Amino acid sequence: MIIEETRFPGLFVIQPKVFEDERGYFFESFSAANFEKATGVKADFVQHNQSKSSKGVLRGLHFQREPYAQAKLVRVLSGTILDVVVDLREGSPTYQQHFSIEMSAEDKKQLFVPRGFAHGFVILSETAEFFYCVDRPYAPNFDDGIRFDDSSLNIDWKLDKLSLILSEKDKGLGTLNDAAGKFKF
Repeated sequence: MIIEETRFPGLFVIQPKVFEDERGYFFESFSAANFEKATGVKADFVQHNQSKSSKGVLRGLHFQREPYAQAKLVRVLSGTILDVVVDLREGSPTYQQHFSIEMSAEDKKQLFVPRGFAHGFVILSETAEFFYCVDRPYAPNFDDGIRFDDSSLNIDWKLDKLSLILSEKDKGLGTLNDAAGKFKF
């Protein structure tokens, strides 16, 4: 497994080692011991989530406020997505900046997102299945988010804005300024 730290402290792209032959393929999608050895981060996932969406569906940018902030390990089971995170940790060198990465079932990339980031993704293929693990359970009273089109972020979602499909909840999310002061680095 190749673990690459991004310029965002604690945000890692993981490329598993894939063993392929005429029967198909096998890979270890995650090893807590290997991840901790390589990064110094102890990951204890308590909930696994999966979604299936059509092209243009945008989910996010979501986060949970303390004390229920979540670290996430995300990957694509089928299709292609653009995954986007925003660093909300005051004092971080990448505070209020975003990181995006295209991920697919074919490339098998994963992204480890530490606590203190907003997270979202958009479906670029006709459909996609998305899987993620979190280290704290869903806490609806601490659920929060940032609008996908916040002008201070200027995120390129790779699709025409008018073709994006959002939930009513996501249409009503606040701004990046509303999220200020929620997390410390």
